[in-house]
Amino acid sequence: MTPLQFSSAVLGWFDQHGRHDLPWQAEKTAYFTWLSEIMLQQTQVTTVIPYFETFRDNYPTVEDLAAADLDDVLHHWTGLGYYARARNLHKTAVIVANDFGGQFPESVDELEQLPGIGRSTAGAILSISTGKRAAILDGNVKRVLARFYGVEGWPGSTATMKELWHYAEQNTPYERAGDYTQAMMDMGATLCTRSKPACLLCPIQQDCVAHAEGRTSELPASRPKKTLPVKQTMMLLIRDQEGQILLRQRPASGIWGGLWSLPETSDLRDAEQETGLPVDTDSAVALEPLRHTFSHFHLDITPVQISLKDNNPANCVMEQPATLWYNLRQPQKVGLAAPVKKLLTSLTQ
Repeated sequence: MTPLQFSSAVLGWFDQHGRHDLPWQAEKTAYFTWLSEIMLQQTQVTTVIPYFETFRDNYPTVEDLAAADLDDVLHHWTGLGYYARARNLHKTAVIVANDFGGQFPESVDELEQLPGIGRSTAGAILSISTGKRAAILDGNVKRVLARFYGVEGWPGSTATMKELWHYAEQNTPYERAGDYTQAMMDMGATLCTRSKPACLLCPIQQDCVAHAEGRTSELPASRPKKTLPVKQTMMLLIRDQEGQILLRQRPASGIWGGLWSLPETSDLRDAEQETGLPVDTDSAVALEPLRHTFSHFHLDITPVQISLKDNNPANCVMEQPATLWYNLRQPQKVGLAAPVKKLLTSLTQ
């Protein structure tokens, strides 16, 4: 199957069976395409749709997003995960609004210079919003190409990635490049799925190596397994007289960067020194622990209800930077770390 035959078969399938009514397809602008592509990174379409609609309604233009407070952006992102995406989203909006007059650059190289935009995302933005020929290689497309060409090796390795990019560039047509981009993503999401792919419905199955050799469960190769380390922390639940919970904003970079979380300590005996708060360790009551898993480690969290020594909690945190008392009944619109949101929700039940 030649590259032209490949793209023609894929586009023919897309015209009949592809997804044409996703909310970001109503207006194929660079802004909406970029917004949806960032949200779709490592996240399923069904999960993304309500988040996209919220951002579209609250920030209808890139200038609106750039003018928004980062806290507000993180609040609307809460629950979507991988919060570096939200921080980069805001950074890029500011750059596009201030340095590019609200217009996204129209080359892959220029788009890649913006925070959070890699080669594949740049290709998707360019091809979908302008129709220009630009290849993509997201997770869905990697799976389609690895199976079709019988590419060995984990797609995250340098050598395998280089080979897959070769096929991605080779097969991207000059005509209808945007539709082809959407078609490849749709095929990977709906036909060439990780498990139980619908090979009989696939428009290119007759020349697919994995299908012919019965290796769809083997290709693409899985990431080499490694045991995730386990880290532990205690999260302190401190209430004021009105039942509000003390939160602190995390540093802009690192885990949960810019989000609001609970004060933490590794050992209650060191809590006062580590948190800078006059906590009364005699009042500590441990709650049911929970585990939060990141891509590179597990975090075992022990929530601890604890009081401050001062009878007026407000006096104890006046000098603390970036703190707020979180109202459980009327929650502030701030970005919360996922396990913190879960803990706070459990307190209202």
